[in-house]
Amino acid sequence: MPDNIHYSDYLQTDKILNAQSPESDKLNLPAHDEMLFIIIHQTYELWFKQLLYEVNSVNDIMLKPALNDNSPELQTVVHRLARCVTILKVLVQQIDIMETMTPMDFLDFRDMLRPASGFQSVQFKMLEARLGLRFEDRYGQDYYISQLRNSEREEVKKAEEQVSLLKLVNNWLERMPFFDEAAIWKNFEPGLIYTADAQPQTHIYWQAYRESYKNSLASREMANLELFDTIFFKDDNTKQLSAQACRAALFIMLYRGYPVLQLPFQLLNNLLETDEQLSTWRYRHMGMVHRMIGMRIGTGGSTGRDYLAAALSRHYIFKELAGLTSFLIERRRLPQLPAEMEQRLGFVH
Repeated sequence: MPDNIHYSDYLQTDKILNAQSPESDKLNLPAHDEMLFIIIHQTYELWFKQLLYEVNSVNDIMLKPALNDNSPELQTVVHRLARCVTILKVLVQQIDIMETMTPMDFLDFRDMLRPASGFQSVQFKMLEARLGLRFEDRYGQDYYISQLRNSEREEVKKAEEQVSLLKLVNNWLERMPFFDEAAIWKNFEPGLIYTADAQPQTHIYWQAYRESYKNSLASREMANLELFDTIFFKDDNTKQLSAQACRAALFIMLYRGYPVLQLPFQLLNNLLETDEQLSTWRYRHMGMVHRMIGMRIGTGGSTGRDYLAAALSRHYIFKELAGLTSFLIERRRLPQLPAEMEQRLGFVH
């Protein structure tokens, strides 16, 4: 039997509690709030580590070619993504602690930090990449990795080369069953004829849904119908979600009340919440930076608030998924699903 494990040994508290070395102490220029500044950022890095751990585990599950949507695996994915959302909420709340430091408190040690900057956080860049933020979609690409060490650049590049969660979700959505089975749809809509080789836009369900959506639009919204056709029936290289994946995601959102679609809906909702919390964190960070340094440049040489504002507007990872809400219609307008489809969605076999 191994020796009894002691609390401080297990958590390595000696390493953690002695990992703060304020520059102001080294220079004998006391700056009380530098300790707070260091601990908050160390805490952020620990949470980034946990977020990467969770996202990587989710990606490993989603990589499986035969993920069973009714298995405990999908529940595990949903649970771990929900944990990520909760952690991100904590990251936002930590800014409240940071804001107990005034601009003058920060000035006591700010210049001692140059050129160190939160922009040099390798883990956060890796997290964005593993979630699905592509290099070509980033703001300030020239500056993006310019402040990193060579070994750190390689870590980020490796993360960008791996299959992202967004890509894996796209692949998972494309596996949506049911729409190719003629027996289900033969009596779906009077006047509409199912053909096995029909294109998606002529499938009897999507014909019926498109008509209901059209009838829900106000006169000034009719341009949305063309956008509907583009998103759900056309593919191009600019989109990260295929038309097929978009149709599946919309169907899940529309009929989430059925038991089989509950977990898939929670998965999609957790992705949207992840983006929401990341954008909230960026917004709060931007506001805090503006409060602390005004329009001055950041310690790492960025444009400070202006950079953060541009990143906030561009770095939405699951924006295509969020955009699908524009094409929802009221429950009372939804096409009534065939009885066999309802049985399958209700765990009846």
